[in-house]
Amino acid sequence: MNDVRPTLTRSPYGAAQEVVRNRVLRNTYWLLAISLIPTVLGAAVGMTSGLNQVMATSPGMTAIFFLIGAFGLMFAIEKNKDSSLGVGLLLLFTFFMGVMLSRLLGFVLGMSNGTQLVMFAFGGTAIVFGTMATLASTIKRDLSGMAKFMFIGVVILLVASLANIFLKLPALMLTISVVAIVIFSAFMLIDLQRVVNGGETNYVVATLAIYLDVYNVFSNLLAILGIFGGGNRD
Repeated sequence: MNDVRPTLTRSPYGAAQEVVRNRVLRNTYWLLAISLIPTVLGAAVGMTSGLNQVMATSPGMTAIFFLIGAFGLMFAIEKNKDSSLGVGLLLLFTFFMGVMLSRLLGFVLGMSNGTQLVMFAFGGTAIVFGTMATLASTIKRDLSGMAKFMFIGVVILLVASLANIFLKLPALMLTISVVAIVIFSAFMLIDLQRVVNGGETNYVVATLAIYLDVYNVFSNLLAILGIFGGGNRD
C-alpha cells in the first residue's frame, strides 16, 4: 500500500521546502525572544499599577477576564496570522499575559528570597526549553499524535484550576502545577518538532504555541518554588 502521508516527514526536503523550513524556524525563534519583552513590561505594569493586588482580591473575576482576554486575542491572532497585524496582536497578547503573570510574580517577589526564586524558575524553564529543542531535532518519530491526549489533559487542568479557585486546596494546587509542567513540556516538544520538521509554515502560529508552552512551564515552576522555597520577610 502506498504511504499517503505528506512526504515532508518521510523523505528529504526539496530545496524550496528547506528554505521555508529554515525561515520559519529562524523567524519563530526571533519572535519568541522578542515576545519576552512585552511580557516583562506587562508584568512590570501589573505590579507597579497595583493590578496584581486587585487580581489577588478577586480571583474569580480575574479568571473570567483572563479567559476572555486570552482566547479573544488568540482568535484574533489566528485570523490575522498571515499579516503584520498578526505579529502586533501576538505582542499585545504577550503583554496581556505579562500583566496576568504579575499576580504570581508579586506574591513570590514579596518573599525574602523572591528574586532568587524567579531566577530559578527562569533557569529551570530555559533548561526545559533547551532539552525539548534538542530532542525535537534528534527524535525522528512524529510526535504530533500525542497532541490530542495532551489537549485532554489541558482541559482537565483548566477545570481543576477553576474549581480550586473556590476549593483553595494547597495539595490540588501543587498537583495541578506539577502535571501542568509535564503536559506543557510535552507540548513544547511537539510544537518545536513541528517547526523543525517543517510541519508548521506560519511563524506567528508557531511562536504563539511555543510561547504558551514556555509561559505555562515558567508560571507553574514558579508556583511550586513559591510553595516549597519561599521565605518570609522579617
